[in-house]
Amino acid sequence: MHANRFSFAATIAAPPEGNPWLLLNQTFDDGAVPVIGDATSLTYVFHLAIGDDYVMPGPNGQPLRLRIVAALRDSVLQSELVMSDAQFTRLFPRNEGFRVFLVEADPSRAAAVGAAFEEELQDFGMDVQSTTERLASYHRVENTYLTTFQALGALGLVLGTFGLGTVLLRNVLERRRELALLRATGYRRGHLVQMVIAESAFMLACGLVLGIGCAAVAIAPAYLARAQAFPILPTIGLLAAVLAAGFLSTLMATRAVAALPLLEALKNE
Repeated sequence: MHANRFSFAATIAAPPEGNPWLLLNQTFDDGAVPVIGDATSLTYVFHLAIGDDYVMPGPNGQPLRLRIVAALRDSVLQSELVMSDAQFTRLFPRNEGFRVFLVEADPSRAAAVGAAFEEELQDFGMDVQSTTERLASYHRVENTYLTTFQALGALGLVLGTFGLGTVLLRNVLERRRELALLRATGYRRGHLVQMVIAESAFMLACGLVLGIGCAAVAIAPAYLARAQAFPILPTIGLLAAVLAAGFLSTLMATRAVAALPLLEALKNE
């Protein structure tokens, strides 16, 4: 495989001649066989990292130790482990021929080339699929999980909005005597409204700062490992939604303050 056909996320050591595929030719003193896998599959399917070993039954009944020497980034080889042809022939001599072919074709003629392969090799069960289609199928599964988590996040935002509004309203109701006393000592209703707005805004700001900090700590390892572009617009939209929810909750508490008969509450107390 050509060095520039695939993008690598990490390697166990500096690749010879700058080509990570040449790491498959190295040997280890303990007899481990070097292999390369997709970074996503290594993390979520094999639960392995660079330098870890995957042990499987060998052809002679003895355990076969496969050592991860490099990880591909977003490749068509997900759920696969790739070893050199020499190692595969030595370990699995009964598996003759090739089952997977990577064919390079001009994008404008890719469909015609695929149809020609399937027609000429139909007796061998040839099935041609473009790399774009295969990556799209992998991303479809990933996007389904992301959509599910986004829906759960939206539900959490809605519940958090009602929770924040409930906390603010309860806080105002429990402070009726304090607010009535302030009103009796000369504070106007507008002053009390401003005080509630300031307290609510401070609470909202503290919650946002703590939430953003915790989220940054949680996603930083995955973000740095995958080197993906940061979703600026969705993040800004989410923060705007949180601010809007906090503003609505503050407005509800403010209306409650304006509607409370504070002087009568003070007389009753």
